[in-house]
Amino acid sequence: MNEYIILMLIAGIASIGMAFIPSIAGKIGISYSIVYVAIGALIYWVWPAALPSPLPQKDNSLVVHFTELIVIISLMGTGIKIDRSFSFRKWSTTLRLIFIAMLLAISISALLGVFVLGLSLSAALLLAAVLAPTDPVLAADVQVGPPNERGKSESRFALTSEAGLNDGLAFPFTWLAIVVASQGIDASSLWHWSWYYLLYKTIGGLIIGWLCGKLVGFLVFSISEKYRLLKASDGFLAISLTLFTYAITESLHAYGFIAVFIAGLTLRHYEKEHKYHQQLHSFTDQMERMLLAVLLIFFGGSLVGGILAPLTLKMALVSLGIVVLVRPIACYLALLGNSTALKEKLAISFFGIRGMGSIYYLAFALGEVNFEQQDVLWAIVAFTILISIILHGLTAKPVMEDINSKKG
Repeated sequence: MNEYIILMLIAGIASIGMAFIPSIAGKIGISYSIVYVAIGALIYWVWPAALPSPLPQKDNSLVVHFTELIVIISLMGTGIKIDRSFSFRKWSTTLRLIFIAMLLAISISALLGVFVLGLSLSAALLLAAVLAPTDPVLAADVQVGPPNERGKSESRFALTSEAGLNDGLAFPFTWLAIVVASQGIDASSLWHWSWYYLLYKTIGGLIIGWLCGKLVGFLVFSISEKYRLLKASDGFLAISLTLFTYAITESLHAYGFIAVFIAGLTLRHYEKEHKYHQQLHSFTDQMERMLLAVLLIFFGGSLVGGILAPLTLKMALVSLGIVVLVRPIACYLALLGNSTALKEKLAISFFGIRGMGSIYYLAFALGEVNFEQQDVLWAIVAFTILISIILHGLTAKPVMEDINSKKG
């Protein structure tokens, strides 16, 4: 059996499992991500020679494009399910998490990389950047539900909107690591990074995403409604908008991740009460889960296939510290003075879930320039994601249920 057929078999089995494994995992109070990672580890432990290599280093380009696809689909779904319209006051919690907590976490993580792990400055910056964004793919258990669902807590909104924004806003810092690795640090390179990678690409993503969302909203809710062209089952339009927005934005050298999330959010609020948003959300959710199942199996396989081989005790402790100390402390400090209830602040601070976005960023950067200690970076990132999947996957359901019960 050739690798292509094996890949089809894995994808088929993983997709079938998504029909019932999330329900079973939910009943026993854990995330289905844990189940799929365990399945992947078991399969690759039993039949390592018969399966394609699960190590991302073996085919960096494939990893970039596969993770890129699932992240942009997830970002579109995230934007579509946020009911709260944007304003600086309504989104104050999210903005604190992005512009205070994320920047603080990047700074601390980079310092740990240099002074504790002995990484070069560029490698430490890259490690900090790829572990900065919370993941919109693996965070379903702590995010808001479908459009117009009642009972959406501040903690769920904050974690959802944060994951939607910071997967794009961490990109400038990934590029900063690339610039430092390829050009070093001088006034010219930092100026170019500031105006191009930080300002132009970010602002461009925001504007293009808003325009794409408005355009599709006009076509769907004005033109199609007027002439009765829209079918309630056409949820695939969300994927079309995702690909269209991402391609246009990237072709104009802006950040596609930001644009896709903003496009989904803009479309969501074009005709807020329309039932069609349910179809859009449902379709993106199904596509995301199918792709995620395959990725989690390969991630589980990589854990027993050698990706953790360079890991030392010091690296493991730093990974653990980033998850249970750096993120929570940075977020709690960022939320001081915010009106959110203490229990919700603690939940927001704790659930900094790492996942597919980190894999994408690392693979992307390694494809742009040759960083030192690449295997070490993969080992640290993979172990950090594993800690997050287990720790957050075991605690998300009971913690969020406790918050909801207290609010009720």
